[in-house]
Amino acid sequence: MAQRPPRELSPKAERCRRKFLRSFPAGYRDETYLDWERSYKAAAHARWTDELRPASFGKLLETGHYAEAAARAVTIESRTNLLFSFEKMALRDAVKTAAGARRFTEGLHAFLHGRGTRQHRFEQWVDVVAGLPRRQTRVLTWPLVTVFGFIAKPAEEIFLKPRVTQTAARAYGFDFEYLSRPNWQTYASLLAFAEQVRRDTRDLRPRDMIDLQGFIWVQGSDEY
Repeated sequence: MAQRPPRELSPKAERCRRKFLRSFPAGYRDETYLDWERSYKAAAHARWTDELRPASFGKLLETGHYAEAAARAVTIESRTNLLFSFEKMALRDAVKTAAGARRFTEGLHAFLHGRGTRQHRFEQWVDVVAGLPRRQTRVLTWPLVTVFGFIAKPAEEIFLKPRVTQTAARAYGFDFEYLSRPNWQTYASLLAFAEQVRRDTRDLRPRDMIDLQGFIWVQGSDEY
């Protein structure tokens, strides 16, 4: 039985909490929640940890195996349903060339493991994605910019689906500062939204951003 919220919630936040628990009565440990929302994302993170942990990722770049590093990242993501098909296609096209694979992998490694502030690393990553080779469809989308951080470092980074997240923020009564072009201000606002959800569902024991993104998804997705 779920405990009472750790603090008094706004009416909108309370409605969102009830909606989540109607779908998943046991909260973040509910078997259906694990099956529908968590397990495949956690599995992608486990594969990333196995194939692209910091030392392995760095070694691939040091030895010039950019295509191999890119292939591992793209393959791990491809086993999830996080990106739309047009985004998956744009990403595959972007890393087909040697130059594209190098730009992508060096930029991703710097974002995940480089120096500098979080804001600086994120903004540099946005610039990298914006400069990737493009064929027919655009590469610079919020899901594509945020998916690899979410898979690689779910304790810290979150995934952004624009329409769903905007709907969820309105339902929750959170002032989400959204701009369509990927930027730090919007990402920081999403992190703040996730932290509010973490505080408001602390009794349900969210483990990481996978759980917080799952809660947000339930509020904004037509599936629920």
